[in-house]
Amino acid sequence: MIVVFCLAGCKDLGEENMVPIKYLDIKEFMGVWYVIASIPTFLERGAINPTEKYSLNPDGTVSTEFSYLRQADGHERNFKSKAFIKKGTGNAVWGMQFLWPIKADYRIVYLSPDKRVVVIARQKRDYLWIMSREKEINEDELAVLVNFSKDLGYDVSKIELSSWQRKLKEVI
Repeated sequence: MIVVFCLAGCKDLGEENMVPIKYLDIKEFMGVWYVIASIPTFLERGAINPTEKYSLNPDGTVSTEFSYLRQADGHERNFKSKAFIKKGTGNAVWGMQFLWPIKADYRIVYLSPDKRVVVIARQKRDYLWIMSREKEINEDELAVLVNFSKDLGYDVSKIELSSWQRKLKEVI
């Protein structure tokens, strides 16, 4: 039953196709990204100072590590997964594997021209991540990215600011 529910959670429900960016320089994309805002998964709710770290493996897959401090006790937590880059997508569509054999949809739908801010989305429009190479982004840029997310079909009322960005809460 658990596998059936997990597979259903990763299934495309036939919504309008979410177009990723045309090309992602995968080596340049590797490294630490600060989660600025998100529609979080249950594991991410209440995370303090969340980061996502990407490392390219020799076989072309991507190791991912989501790290944060727990609200309750301040201890650091880490969750690791592996991403499989879908061929023919310019490296912009990944299958994120947290539990074998399930690969969840993960799409890079926006990357700033200076490659310091990214929006990661899902076809189902259930989860979303706005991340930056810096710990915060300016209020105007965040407002544009929230509006971009709305245009993708997301319910932006579900977006939560991370502890890195909370002082700009009035944007959402």
